[in-house]
Amino acid sequence: QVQLVESGGGLVQAGGSLRVSCAASGRTASGRTFSTYNMGWFRQAPGKEREFVAAHTWSRDKIYFAYYTDSVRGRFTISRDNAENTVSLQMNSLKPEDTAVYYCAASSRTAFYSDYASYDYWGQGTQVTVSS
Repeated sequence: QVQLVESGGGLVQAGGSLRVSCAASGRTASGRTFSTYNMGWFRQAPGKEREFVAAHTWSRDKIYFAYYTDSVRGRFTISRDNAENTVSLQMNSLKPEDTAVYYCAASSRTAFYSDYASYDYWGQGTQVTVSS
């Protein structure tokens, strides 16, 4: 059974930094390893829909790409460690509007990395709170 477990959330003042990580384990339905999965981060603030934050995608050319939503580009950095089956999100220059529950997700599809419906597996989420 696949498990995605997030860690590293917390409370930080505006302008500060946090790093959230996600550890993946288990056997995927596709039989592929997580190194060949698109790994994404989404977030959901109270009263709002879940939104795409960042993705670290895999291509059949074995090249990885990073994508970000406009509001976090230049402040957040997504990375992965295939040896440890982890994906992390380094968040700098945090703003109060970044406050949300952050979810890690894994997708066997090579496209639609920003569409939450394309992801097969989800973590339970970790709370990030940025105070003003």
